Amino acid sequence: MITSLEETENTIAAANQAYARAKDVAPSMRASWLTAIAGALEARSDELVALASEETHLDEGRLSFELRRSVFQLRLFAEEVLRGEHLDATIDHADPAWGMGPRPDIRRYSVPLGVVGVFGASNFPFAFSVMGGDSASALAAGCAVVHKIHEGHLQLALRTGAIVEEALDSAGAPRGLFATIVGRAAAERLVDHPLVRAIGFTGSTAGGRALHDLASLRPTPIPFYGELGSINPVFVTETAWRARHREILAGFASSYTMGMGQFCTKPGLLFIPRPDGVDVQQILQEDIAGKPRRPLLSKKLREGFDGALAGMRSTPGVDVLVAGSDAEEPQPTVLVTTSEAVRARPVILEQEMFGPAAVVVEYQPGEDLAALAQLMDGQLTATVHAEADEDVSILLGELRERCGRLLWNAWPTGVTVTYAQHHGGPYPATTATTTSVGTAAIGRFMRPVAYDSFPPSQLPEPLQDHNPWRIRRRVDGTWESPVTDGETE
Repeated sequence: MITSLEETENTIAAANQAYARAKDVAPSMRASWLTAIAGALEARSDELVALASEETHLDEGRLSFELRRSVFQLRLFAEEVLRGEHLDATIDHADPAWGMGPRPDIRRYSVPLGVVGVFGASNFPFAFSVMGGDSASALAAGCAVVHKIHEGHLQLALRTGAIVEEALDSAGAPRGLFATIVGRAAAERLVDHPLVRAIGFTGSTAGGRALHDLASLRPTPIPFYGELGSINPVFVTETAWRARHREILAGFASSYTMGMGQFCTKPGLLFIPRPDGVDVQQILQEDIAGKPRRPLLSKKLREGFDGALAGMRSTPGVDVLVAGSDAEEPQPTVLVTTSEAVRARPVILEQEMFGPAAVVVEYQPGEDLAALAQLMDGQLTATVHAEADEDVSILLGELRERCGRLLWNAWPTGVTVTYAQHHGGPYPATTATTTSVGTAAIGRFMRPVAYDSFPPSQLPEPLQDHNPWRIRRRVDGTWESPVTDGETE
């Protein structure tokens, strides 16, 4: 089952050959490959969900939704490919009167990087796994993909990979455009192989940083798009607390326990004013009591959660507010501390507990929330619960410097796939400034190339004046819509 180094070499070589054959195909062809994968996964959804249920402890409803999300994402990316937005095709015709002096004819568009290595995540066996966001966006960009399977759902991943390969083969894609590998040695070779041009990773901070460093130390370093760790703070103003503390606590309880706290966007910190007259402990106990419980995804993940929770509980200044349990299906835990304690030990704000646990931070009336936000590392999300007429611009300004997605009177769990989505943030949330969710994720696996003073006969299709691919382009500073059937330029 483990992929040997020889097999890994052959897989990467085949992927590179497939990339060479596929990199310049028309958008309609590339889109057809993505929709073929979507259709194949959809047709085998019952089989795949059953396999996932056996290996992950996740319920069938959650798994079915996650698979539908992946199918939707593939079709959305196919539409994006047809429009050509990801190519960023830009044409500046020669202009003798240009303000800097005569301008030559310059045209630019983005081309795929080559072979991309993708590491699957344990907590989303469909959405961030074999044909999750990284694999789908790399294929949409025009790259070949070698996917390193997460062994937490090995059989599911192997079967998903086989279905994807069959779908691409049936759709006429070059053999080897997508393939899977298994094992640590194969994974390390994937990162340092000279034919691999970029890596997509979702996982732990320690594992991701090790692979990031390996990618950076190559003779020719490559981009490493890693999603590592995030605590996703939530700040509640005094005005919002007085107006709706009960609603806020209920939302917090639902969000941090969702999926047994195994979401990368779980709100792990809740900043609230010192709750005089409000029994936060009683309210949270009642809200948590009815939440569904399941075993965590894997033994290794459970060990990591238990260790992180024990470390946080033993930190000076941190107390237990709602005691959890160490059962196989653990009762969620809430710890409590104060703003004074986190100022003295900012490390409290840095420890991710990947599982059903979170920390409430009580601050003094009138305290500067922006100053507390300054203690935070990079995050995927940050949330503010406030009233519409409050001035929280300074707090929002600090949070903008530290996170990739700001939420207003909402909860961060649940990351929709759309055009404006951004799922990323400053280190250690991610290793880059890009998003791994949404149509903008495609751009990670492309690079721009400019053509200066080329004759029309030598230009690639996206940059030819008559626009044979009928994509959206910017011409002489103005965005033009794609040409449709029956129209002429």
